[in-house]
Amino acid sequence: MAANSNGAMSGAVLRNSGLKIQTQKAQKKQNEICHDDSAPPVKAQTIDELHSLQRKRSAPTTPINGAQGSFTTLSEEERQKQQLQSISASLASLTRETGPKVVRGDPAQRIEGQKVAHVSHHHVEAPTISVSDSSLKFTHVLYNLSPAELYEQAIKYEKGSFITSTGALATLSGAKTGRSPRDKRVVKDETTEKDLWWGKGSPNIEMDEHSFMVNRERAVDYLNSLEKVFVNDQFLNWDPQNKIKVRIVSARAYHSLFMHNMCIRPTPEELENFGTPDFTIYNAGQFPCNRYTHYMTSSTSIDLNLARKEMVILGTQYAGEMKKGLFSVMHYLMPKRQILSLHSGCNMGKDGDVALFFGLSGTGKTTLSTDHNRFLIGDDEHCWSDNGVSNIEGGCYAKCIDLSGEKEPDIWNAIKFGTVLENVVFDEHTREVDYSEKSVTENTRAAYPIEFIPNVKLPCVAPHPKNVILLACDAFGVLPPVSKLSLAQTMYHFISGYTALVAGTEDGIKEPQATFSACFGAAFIMMHPTRYAAMLAEKMQKHGATGWLVNTGWSGGRYGCGSRIKLAYTRKIIDAIHSGSLLKANYKKTEVFGLEIPTGIEGVPSEILRPQNTWKDKKAYKDTLLKLAELFKNNFETFTNYKIGEGNKLTGEILAAGPSF
Repeated sequence: MAANSNGAMSGAVLRNSGLKIQTQKAQKKQNEICHDDSAPPVKAQTIDELHSLQRKRSAPTTPINGAQGSFTTLSEEERQKQQLQSISASLASLTRETGPKVVRGDPAQRIEGQKVAHVSHHHVEAPTISVSDSSLKFTHVLYNLSPAELYEQAIKYEKGSFITSTGALATLSGAKTGRSPRDKRVVKDETTEKDLWWGKGSPNIEMDEHSFMVNRERAVDYLNSLEKVFVNDQFLNWDPQNKIKVRIVSARAYHSLFMHNMCIRPTPEELENFGTPDFTIYNAGQFPCNRYTHYMTSSTSIDLNLARKEMVILGTQYAGEMKKGLFSVMHYLMPKRQILSLHSGCNMGKDGDVALFFGLSGTGKTTLSTDHNRFLIGDDEHCWSDNGVSNIEGGCYAKCIDLSGEKEPDIWNAIKFGTVLENVVFDEHTREVDYSEKSVTENTRAAYPIEFIPNVKLPCVAPHPKNVILLACDAFGVLPPVSKLSLAQTMYHFISGYTALVAGTEDGIKEPQATFSACFGAAFIMMHPTRYAAMLAEKMQKHGATGWLVNTGWSGGRYGCGSRIKLAYTRKIIDAIHSGSLLKANYKKTEVFGLEIPTGIEGVPSEILRPQNTWKDKKAYKDTLLKLAELFKNNFETFTNYKIGEGNKLTGEILAAGPSF
């Protein structure tokens, strides 16, 4: 009541005193329309005009000083027309000699006056079909969309797409939740027959040119039948002198965002001067291949044609096929330039010392290469050229199973807006992800830009490595925690790519199983492993790098008897390698494998450095050591027939560096 009384009295006083409350714009002319003084009126007559004002148009920032690209001096309209003509040529059906009619933009938001580009793409080997339904329609191109735009497309049009509680985009990859290595094929022609590794042990499964063209035509026809396709123009390799231009044509926003994260993202200037791509992916993964096509063994096929510089994906929506397919391409293109392509992690100290980390799943490659005292160059794919080391990718593709902020804080914190989460399970209400859940697949993944990692070095290039670290999780418990390798031993163990996994046997007893993957990435290499090993040794010798074999597995007995080497000890070993102190240590040579073992490392118990000291049963140790040596020898027989070096000298040196017993 008091408040009301005071309010009434105040009002009465104002009225009686003749005072007026005035706004800042009280001096308007009487004939003007009176508006709300809090803000000027919007410049729109309809709700559609208001929506168009909401989106600011992106403006190009060219010309580039000194640039000589075809787009540099063009108007924006001409530049867009050339981009569309290039995309139309990429989507050309070779039986119809022409590319589709393409128009830029989302078909759900058609704008009057959009320009259309239509180009001819001649090819005379196949019969010509003059008219088809595809030639009568427009294909809308969603070109290099931003993550925000791709989120909108995925959530609106792709079932199974959701925003998680941390802002990441959760998606499903369909029936395939991992790669299909048995369905990956390479066209065998006169050039690749000589250059590539074929036969026993090789990941390269052959197909002919005709079968590739059948699958290409099937993929292109499918993509052209859609109302819209996503096109990404991006780069591989941070080395500016050796970067590769790639174009990815896909049907899903999920795939476009995945590659936006995994490839190097072009600046506006680079995009305007992009021109013709060096390699093109046609991802029609929602559409199966024809099982009656020669060489096809299922409805899935991932096909590489190195002569045409093209890759076709049919019958799988798993995005990792694109990432690893391009990695295979780099394993072919880079050695042709005398550049070594590597399946490795890489970091750099504050003084510029660089280390490469090789290791299969479970060896600790990600954990050990991620060091808050060092800069991250990359976590998975690199090139070693005359300029130094460069990351191939622009992002990271991390496993998410059992992920926690305590175990992997960098990965945990990287899962935010812009990140793609594949096949994870989340709470339907809170959208909080349960990373321990395996109901969709155990192969849950996160794909995010590399700049989401706080200690990354941008650009992702570094000087020549000083240390090459080969990681093995030896569940047999007979390899030392660390050993210094000669060049020949580095080549031998690099080609072997050893680790040991624990598997359950029929009677329930668990025992180690040796796993070998040539060059620590056999599924992706194109040439013979000794070719990469020879290049590695040459670069190590030229730049003074040292090879190390680090066992992150068992000590004091094999799995089930001994114990896992403590991570704290392994980190002390890695620190000693980085600092250079381990090079100054005293060494003793082991039997059978002939490895050089340091006699002492600060912070590491000296007794664990020699494996036989930790085994109570010395005979069991010797038997297990010989068993592992035999496994190495049997595995290496695959490579002994391949001769390299003058008079096969290098092959002999590598063989001599293996176990002797």
